[in-house]
Amino acid sequence: MRLRETCAPITTTSSSNGLNTQDYELQQHPRIQQAGQRTSTMSQSLPKTFKAAVLTKAGGPLEIKDVPMLEVQEGEVLIKVHACGVCHSDSNVMNGDMGPPQIERLGHEFVGTVVSVPPSEKKWKIGDRVGGPWHGGHDHNCRACGRGLFQMCSNKAINGVTRNGGYGQYATLRTEAAVRVPKDVEPAEVAPLLCAGVTVFNGIRNMGIMAGDIVAVQGLGGLGHLAIQYARKMGYRTVALSRGTEKKDFAMKLGANDYIDIKANDVGEELQKLGGAACIVVTAPNPDVISPLLNGLGPQGKLLVHTAIGPVPVNTVPMVLNALSVCGWPSGHAQDSEDVIAFAQTHGVKCMIEKFPLEKAQEAMEHMLAGKPRFRAVLTMD
Repeated sequence: MRLRETCAPITTTSSSNGLNTQDYELQQHPRIQQAGQRTSTMSQSLPKTFKAAVLTKAGGPLEIKDVPMLEVQEGEVLIKVHACGVCHSDSNVMNGDMGPPQIERLGHEFVGTVVSVPPSEKKWKIGDRVGGPWHGGHDHNCRACGRGLFQMCSNKAINGVTRNGGYGQYATLRTEAAVRVPKDVEPAEVAPLLCAGVTVFNGIRNMGIMAGDIVAVQGLGGLGHLAIQYARKMGYRTVALSRGTEKKDFAMKLGANDYIDIKANDVGEELQKLGGAACIVVTAPNPDVISPLLNGLGPQGKLLVHTAIGPVPVNTVPMVLNALSVCGWPSGHAQDSEDVIAFAQTHGVKCMIEKFPLEKAQEAMEHMLAGKPRFRAVLTMD
């Protein structure tokens, strides 16, 4: 996901490295407060410190340090992290694009095993496999929560943004936002589904598209290669859109029914020849393609934008004449993430990854920013 999102209301305190750490207004949002209860049940004696890739200042770089072991609090679980994806929005946090960094450890695509829970915890137990996605917690009280849109909570927490994330050997998760992960999956392969996967999956399935309709996917990177697989497995005629012909064979292997070289062809005309798209999924940050893509939509078609690229001029004439829409979709909550993993298992959707040991976190970040991963970079802790 590439988002520049206003973070939840928080108060901040200064940490030893000069960065801010967050704490929710306790009286206003008791469901997501950090309570004083620190007594916990542990699977074994935990080390006093653990290694983490730490953000010591805005702009980085990430530094490998030993940090104090975390104390699980009421409403949390402590997990031993096995793998954590490196997402473009991690760089947005690191560089201050979403405001001054509030945390030391980035990461919102991590999978691990529960090693400590509070005595009162009833849902999670030691040994459970869990995931930490973008959505890190909600207050249960706002209008969005009342409608089940927990990831749109007015006072949401975000892993790796307002809460320390998975760039380390251990992490804590809010119990209401933790994702149940099957034990028979490879953590490094599942981790990116907690952001890249659920973002495209959840967006597509909420567009109200009928089976057999055309879904076009612009971009064949980390999000795009998953969007093509999900769209095809959902029963849509899937069209891959990319510049040049180099990725055509790859797109077809992923499951695309058709491929359009948007460099050599008028993408709108080509899509209309196929019947017009019910939905075009935008996964690559290129503002110049937005307006031309509108011309490829059929009546009541939707342009689903999954990358924040700022202001974009669009021709409103076809929007009015054909009832077209431009919309976005913000990731998902815990159940959505569990759905995307289950769908991937059932239908054979595979996230293609490159692994990096935790010690090479900065290298992985630079690799990702250069657009080199095929197709998601993942940090491994073991």
